[in-house]
Amino acid sequence: MAKKEKFYVVWEGHRPGIYMKWDDCKAAVKNYAGAKYKSFESFDEAKKAYNGNYEDFKGRSKKKTALTPEQIAKIGEPNLYSIAVDAASSGNPGKMEYRGVDAQTGKQLFHQGPFDQGTNNVGEFLALVHGLAYLKQNKSDRIIYSDSKIAIGWVKKKQCKTKLKRTSRNAKLFQLVDRAIKWLKENDYKTTIVKWETKAWGEIPADFGRK
Repeated sequence: MAKKEKFYVVWEGHRPGIYMKWDDCKAAVKNYAGAKYKSFESFDEAKKAYNGNYEDFKGRSKKKTALTPEQIAKIGEPNLYSIAVDAASSGNPGKMEYRGVDAQTGKQLFHQGPFDQGTNNVGEFLALVHGLAYLKQNKSDRIIYSDSKIAIGWVKKKQCKTKLKRTSRNAKLFQLVDRAIKWLKENDYKTTIVKWETKAWGEIPADFGRK
């Protein structure tokens, strides 16, 4: 019987990211004080966990728990008078791109990348800031959706707390990061940022469909 595939999320370690091999995960956390990591049964679960907070997942069962009809009803339906943003990374770090779409029509409004060396969190952050700038420039009163708690938190704090080190390979990416932080510090916006409820609504409209 073939060994069941697992995906390992490292929130805090020598190299945070998502790993497909335990040996790689082990190397990323070995001798790292306070390392935070956990295994998941699918890449989809791992991605959601990596975009979330370790405290929300450390004691959670690995089995996927579906929402009840009552829970879904309580959450309600998404507001389609909005735009949605998302990022995709082939490896963490790896080739990364991000985009924003009209949540109602699915029309792509903007797209950046791929960048040679980036992370999903950085992409989610840039996508959200790009979306805020796009809506302000177009004087739109639409809301914006992101499925990344980390990106939303970074935007609210006007900082990008990535652990990705600057290199010649990601220089252009970090130029965008610096511009995004500068924009957040110099601009006010009235746009409401909302967390996309993936468990209730499915994948965010801007998802790249690579799962």
